[in-house]
Amino acid sequence: MNKKVMLSLVCVALMGSVFGKAKVPSKKQTKREINNHKFASGLNAELKQYQKKKDSALDRYLSEMSLPEKVSQLFIINPEGKETFYPIDKFEGKPYVPGGYLFFSYNLADTPEGVKTFTDNIRDYCLERNIIPPFLAVDEEGGWTQRLRKLAGKIPAQMEVAESMSVSEAYEMYRDHGKKMKAMGFHMNLAPVVEILSDQNKGFLENRSFGDKEKSVTYSIAEMNAYQNLGIGCVLKHFPGNTNTDPHTGLPEITLSENELEESLAAFDRCISLGAKAVLMSHARTSAIDSEVPACFSSLWVTEKLRKEKGFDGIIFSDDIYMDALIKNGYPPEVSTVKAVEAGIDCIMISEKRCLKSAQVLIKKAESDPALAKRIDESCRRILKYKMEAGILPLN
Repeated sequence: MNKKVMLSLVCVALMGSVFGKAKVPSKKQTKREINNHKFASGLNAELKQYQKKKDSALDRYLSEMSLPEKVSQLFIINPEGKETFYPIDKFEGKPYVPGGYLFFSYNLADTPEGVKTFTDNIRDYCLERNIIPPFLAVDEEGGWTQRLRKLAGKIPAQMEVAESMSVSEAYEMYRDHGKKMKAMGFHMNLAPVVEILSDQNKGFLENRSFGDKEKSVTYSIAEMNAYQNLGIGCVLKHFPGNTNTDPHTGLPEITLSENELEESLAAFDRCISLGAKAVLMSHARTSAIDSEVPACFSSLWVTEKLRKEKGFDGIIFSDDIYMDALIKNGYPPEVSTVKAVEAGIDCIMISEKRCLKSAQVLIKKAESDPALAKRIDESCRRILKYKMEAGILPLN
C-alpha cells in the first residue's frame, strides 16, 4: 500500500474516532469506533514496520559508502550532453557522479521521448557500475523560468496564475505538468517561489512570486501538492528571502526587523508543515538575524531557524555557489562548500559540470574533522532517504 494513502487512511480513521466522542454513542457507533481504532492500529503498525525497514536500509547504505562516495551525494551540478551520459569528473580513476543533476535547456532533446532516453541512460549507466543514481531536477516555475516549455507546454508565471486561476484550477494545471515531467524521468522541480512579494524584492522577483501573503500561502501549497502527490519533490525558493539586488550580480542585504522577517516566511511555514521535500537557501544577508554572513552560510538560519525552530527535516539546498553574491564577496566555491555544509546545508548547487574540486576540499577537511564528517553523514542520509521515497534507490 502506498505510504501516503496509508497516512491518509490513518487520519480519516482517527478523525472519525475523535469526532464520535462528542456525541452519545449508539451501539452501532461504538462498534464503528472500535473497528476504526483496530484499522488505525494496524496501519500504524505497518507504517512503523516500513520506517524500520527504511532506517535499516539507510544504515546499510551509509556503512558501505566511503567518505568520497558520501561527499558526492552532497552536490547537484549540470550534466554533460543530452543524449549519451558520461560524467566528466573521475576520482581515483572511477566515475564521480553527484547526488543530483540540474537540467538546463541545452540538456533537453527535441522530444519528450528523447529526454526520457537520456534520463534512462543516466540511471542505467549508474546501475551498471554500482553507483547510486542521481535525482534529476529541472526549474519549472513558469513564465520565463521554464525549461520544458517546448516539451510539456507553457505554464504561466506564478503571479499570472494567482491572478487568473482559482486554486483548484492551478492545482490541476500543475498536476498535468507534473505528469509530463514524471514521464520524462524527472524527480524534482526547483519550484515554487514561495516568497511573498514586497517593495523589498519586487524588482528582482517581478512575476515569479504568487503575490501577497494569502496568495503565496494558498497557491504555493496547491503547486507543491500537485507535484508531490505525483512523487516529484518540490524545492521551496528562496529562504529566507531576497531583495531587489539580483544575487547573480551582487549580495542582497535584507534590512527587515526580526518580526517582519518572520511574517514574510508564512508560505514557507505552511508548506513545511504540509511535508515539503526540500528548501533552497538564498544568498541574502539579514541584519536582524545574522548580519555577518549570507544565509546559506549561517548556522543560525540553516540549523537553528529552519531545521530546529521550523522543524524541517527534508533536504536543504544552497543556491548556486558560482553566483556573484558569493564569488565577488570573498567566497570562492571551495570556501563556500565547506562553510555551507558546516552551517547545515545538505546539497550544494553548482551551475557547472564538475564538482570534484569542491568535493576534494570537503573530503580532506572531513578526514581530520569528526564534526564535519558527522555533518556529511547527516546530509548524505537525508539525500538517500529522499531517493528511497522517490523510487530512485531500493529499500533492499
